Amino acid sequence: MKYGVIVRPEAEADLLAVLAWYEEKRKGLGYDFILQVDAGIRFIERNPEAHPADYMGTRSHLVKRFPYRIIYFVEKERVIILGILHSKRGPQTAEKRKDNI
Repeated sequence: MKYGVIVRPEAEADLLAVLAWYEEKRKGLGYDFILQVDAGIRFIERNPEAHPADYMGTRSHLVKRFPYRIIYFVEKERVIILGILHSKRGPQTAEKRKDNI
């Protein structure tokens, strides 16, 4: 079963900020990051419950090659992406975003 994916505006802002940062470091690296995030979102779309639920039901998928996680939760037949956060950041940011939905 394929789930619908909703990317919250905060997650889009995260993605654009990281894209700009990587692109500034090396031309084309931001594009590589986008490709890996896209692959991660497609994996989540096909297998939303592959990752265990953490506190407040959020789940996280590690982005390949980059130290970032896609934070999401599953609600009925849709996946809601809350953020794309650096792995060293605590889960509190995503949890606060979930509270604001």
